[in-house]
Amino acid sequence: MSKTLLYRLFGLGGIPQNAVDQIQKEGLVLQDEGIGGSLTFKRFRAPGKYYAWRRSWFSGSVVLTQEHFLAFRYSQPIIGVSWCDKKFKELSVRLEDENTLCVGFEASTFQEDASGEVEVRLSTTLAPELLRQIEKSERRTRLTD
Repeated sequence: MSKTLLYRLFGLGGIPQNAVDQIQKEGLVLQDEGIGGSLTFKRFRAPGKYYAWRRSWFSGSVVLTQEHFLAFRYSQPIIGVSWCDKKFKELSVRLEDENTLCVGFEASTFQEDASGEVEVRLSTTLAPELLRQIEKSERRTRLTD
């Protein structure tokens, strides 16, 4: 799967520079940048916002470290959760197809005053390996609880 046009032309969708130091300190497990993705809202409510259904596309990146699961939309974090954080257990992670990782969650998981469903889809050839690593981290976390 090739990198997005926005990434190839303008570098949009790369790992943000302000996150690189943290990623290196924590120990990189897996990453992909310049990948296509979408953010879908269903029955979403937050102060000043309401979407019955809305999808937006982006160029972004995904990073797994020894301590965190991170996903970025352009250079903005959309998922940033520690493996041992209770929020991690709220994520529903699955393969939508062989090259698409889908992460679903209740909006209030990351934004207290929001409700509805949010789905983040990341299109990458690393999707099966990302899912394996996420499940491995989930099992490791359960053992330490």
